[in-house]
This record gives sequence, structure tokens and C-alpha cells, in this order.
Amino acid sequence: MKRRGRLWIFLGYAAGVGKTYQMLVEAQRLRREGADVVIGYFEPHGRVETIAQTEGLEFVPRAHYQHRGSVFEDMDTEAVIRRKPQVVAVDEFAHSNAPGAPRPKRWQDVMAILDAGIDVLTSMNVQHIESLNDQVLQITHIRVRETVPDWVLHQADEVVVVDVTPRALIHRLERGVVYSPEKAARALQNFFTEANLTALRELSLRRAAQQLNERVTELSGTQPAETDVPPPPRRESILLWLTPNPSTAVLIRRGRRVADYLSCPCTAVYCARDEASIEPWLNICRNLRIDAERIPDQRKVAAAVAAYARSNGTTQIFVTRDTPGLTHMIHLVRDIQVTVVAAYAAETTHTLSG
Repeated sequence: MKRRGRLWIFLGYAAGVGKTYQMLVEAQRLRREGADVVIGYFEPHGRVETIAQTEGLEFVPRAHYQHRGSVFEDMDTEAVIRRKPQVVAVDEFAHSNAPGAPRPKRWQDVMAILDAGIDVLTSMNVQHIESLNDQVLQITHIRVRETVPDWVLHQADEVVVVDVTPRALIHRLERGVVYSPEKAARALQNFFTEANLTALRELSLRRAAQQLNERVTELSGTQPAETDVPPPPRRESILLWLTPNPSTAVLIRRGRRVADYLSCPCTAVYCARDEASIEPWLNICRNLRIDAERIPDQRKVAAAVAAYARSNGTTQIFVTRDTPGLTHMIHLVRDIQVTVVAAYAAETTHTLSG
């Protein structure tokens, strides 16, 4: 049986914390120890100290794709696989590939490289984790468009948190280490406020602690270590009721986070007549490894959701506001906790990178 590659993720909470730098430091260490190491993709962003860490490492030439009269560059995944190194460094794990590339997302390229038996070092920020998307929006008022499904992160053999204090990161910005002076000035007024960075840093540290706890549990076969919140007295099971309501995206991610915290199953149901209109939500479910079952088109959908919940041992149902039949469903499941999830206001669209 062919060996699958190992995955190291260098996780930061914002551009400039040093995750790419540390990824390359590790690549150089492995090279000194005799490993065959190449760079599959590296985005320098003009950072002199980081660029210096690539010295002596072989770069696999990028692929070029033509689209609507323009030429785009991206990682040549097939060339990396043909080269067959022991280890490849791949920057910006959450990146969306250029039009015309074989796969839409770089994390999908990394999965193909791992399947070929090649170890991967990669970097990303915590705000690109799919299930945290709504929390990041609430903190920063910016919707991150490039995300990595949680199940992909769960496959990582090592998650290395690259951490600096928010004040230190702000000083880097002010010195022009992270961005050009003009771009740094804009960043300090918007995303890179000390409040935003502090909250994102906490998310990063919590995520790493969760990953470590899961790994210890997996290796030892014991229950997770105690947290500030006592474990639930019964086996929890979460059900998500999907509707065309735009808040459903928030509902799905919130349900996934709670299910991960409780280490319990999370499933979804939806009415057959809504299937076409909720396809975006079904895509989110697929990315988060949530099974979604269709309820036949019928007039009493609320009763059908309640019946499904009872027959499957559901302990919590997540719904959006203004869900048709919500009041009736709550009446039918009085012994099941119902959580009504509302969308966050003041949403601003940006794509974050670096």
C-alpha cells in the first residue's frame, strides 16, 4: 500500500506573524538533514527576511494559464508530483487557483500531493478555517471568501501555531516589514486594529489547543481533558434545519463548531421543494462533512423535522429566524433544545491574503 504524505500546517492569525518564514525555516532544517526538499509555491510579498529563507531550495516552476486574454501563474501541482521530492513547501493553503487550473483550490492540490506520498509544509491564517468564517465576520466585519474545510485540517499531522503579540505585529506593520507603507497604513485603519488582532489570536490559540486535545485523545484512547465547561451528562446529537433563509450559512457553521466542541454527531435536514435554492448551503455541509437528508415535499414540514429529530435521538436543533412552522416545531419537541441562529449585521466583502 502506497504511503500517504504527512501534512504540517503553520497556522497564524494575520499576515505578517511569520508563518511562511517558519515554514521555510523547517524546510531548511529538513534539507540540512538530507531530505529532498523543494518549494512548490512561495509568495514573497517583498519580505526580505522571508525571501532569504528560500536560499538553496529548489523552486518547481509555476504553471501558466490563459483566461480571457490574460495569463495567470499558479503552482504546477502535476510538476511537483512528477519531481517526486520527499518534502514540498506550499505557501497560502487557502488560495483560490487561477482560472483554468485543474483544481479550484490550493488545498485540493495539496491533497493530491499527499496522495502521491509527498510530505507537505503549508501555511494559512485562522480566519480561513471554514467553520470559523462567521466568527471572523463578527470580529472584523469582513467576510473571508477563501476558506479551507475543517475536515482537511483534521488530517494534519502537525499544526504549528506561529504567534506574536498584536503590539509586535502592529510594530512590524509600522516599520514596513509586512506591507508597503501605503498598504500598511490602510491595514492599520481597517483589519489590523489591536482589538481585531487580539480576538483573532485567541481564536488561533484555541484552535490549536482543540487540535492538540483531539490528537492526544486519538493516540491515548482516553476522553478529552477537562475544560472550563463540564462535559454534557448525555450523548449529544445536533440537527440543522436548512431553509432558503440567508442566515442558514451562519447556522451550519455554528452547528459544526458546537458539534466539534461536544464531540457529537451533526446532521442536517431540508425540505425537497427547497433543494434548488439551498444548494449553496448543501455545499457548505459537504465541506464541513455534515450529512444532509431530504424530507419529502409535504405540507407539515415542521412535524416531519420534529419526527426526524425524535427518531434519531437529537438533543439540539438549530434553526434560523423566520423559519416557516418554527413555533409549531418547538411545541412538538419540548424536551429538545432549540437554538435560533441569527445572521450578523454589517457584512463587508473582502478577500484577505498573506
